[in-house]
Amino acid sequence: MALSTGARTSGNSASVSQRLQKELMDIMMKPTDGVTAFPDDENMTKWTATIAGPDETPYAGLVFKLSMEFANTYPYTAPSVLFKTPIYHPNVDFSGRICLDILKDKWSATFSISSVLLSLQSLLGEPNNASPLNGQAAEFWDKNPAEFQRQVLARHKTPEELDTDAM
Repeated sequence: MALSTGARTSGNSASVSQRLQKELMDIMMKPTDGVTAFPDDENMTKWTATIAGPDETPYAGLVFKLSMEFANTYPYTAPSVLFKTPIYHPNVDFSGRICLDILKDKWSATFSISSVLLSLQSLLGEPNNASPLNGQAAEFWDKNPAEFQRQVLARHKTPEELDTDAM
């Protein structure tokens, strides 16, 4: 069964679908440790991804679920990416919105789903505290690592808990 793009059929949405199918094949053929991404059901423009917290960071051993949506202008515009797992991080607000330059003004059509997820995984261990969305998290990251860790663990939910909450 073919996956639809969820958009009007046009040359542009067909090229978006082709690009996303190629990226899906790349992800399946060359998996990256700690990163997964797959389209939701039959809509190729909406994906669910996971990233594992990097070792030796406050997020080690935790898994984070994200949603990714691709406009009919992808890859020329960045996907919309949100953390679905509650996360305490200087560059993520409490709605899951992410402040990361490659998802904004530094986006390039050469980026892929995998490169975005790897950048987000890297951001977990190396936040940009000069441009925080969560000022308290930035302050605790710099000045009170124990309290930062406590906040991370207090906010985190497992993917199974998220699935239960959605029912």
